[in-house]
Amino acid sequence: MSPQTPEHDEAHDEAHGGGLGSRLNWLRAAVLGANDGIVSTAGLVVGVAGATGERGTLLTAGLAGLLAGSMSMAAGEYVSVSTQRDSEKAALALEKRELATAPQAELIELTELLEGKGISGELAREVAEQLTAHDALRAHAEVELGIDPDDLTNPWHAAGASFLAFTAGALLPLLAIVLPPAALRLPVTVVAVLAALALCGWSSARMGSAPAVRAVLRNAGGGALAMAVTYAAGSLLGAAGV
Repeated sequence: MSPQTPEHDEAHDEAHGGGLGSRLNWLRAAVLGANDGIVSTAGLVVGVAGATGERGTLLTAGLAGLLAGSMSMAAGEYVSVSTQRDSEKAALALEKRELATAPQAELIELTELLEGKGISGELAREVAEQLTAHDALRAHAEVELGIDPDDLTNPWHAAGASFLAFTAGALLPLLAIVLPPAALRLPVTVVAVLAALALCGWSSARMGSAPAVRAVLRNAGGGALAMAVTYAAGSLLGAAGV
């Protein structure tokens, strides 16, 4: 037997389970949630800072924005993922009924789906028969519906992840605006926010194998624009005595 090469060992250790795609989706959602927390809270506290330099006011506004944003993200994610889960369960229930009432038609359908993936007709029929004999519902769920019956989306996990990600992102501009001395609050906040947004852009680009420089510039540029607009609005309101 020939010795295994390092490349072979690396390929052998590579994760092939369906959970990899799910983990990547959760990671992307966490990065996006943190990004939203950074931008929205930074825009809020910088806008308030344009109108007043009172630490208590900045802290109150930042905490209110953090709690409102994190709860909104969690509730929205829960509703969205619950709808997706209900759709998955309904599709599985329908597939189960079809397998019970028309098993032969379902076998033909599975064969045709496998042929559509590039498997020859005779082999596709044989594979379809073996998959059906092993677990017909799982075979149709994965090949036809793209669903893993044992790994349906969980709305509570999604809501919790969104809440934590948004909160983690929002804490950065909140702390940056209230901890430094008054003269340094704005520059410290702007630098910290732009650095964090650049990191989020780089992370999302790496996960999607996209150009990192473009993602970093886009992310940081959007955050800079948001802070500039809200600061200008806050300054105008403050000058008007509102």
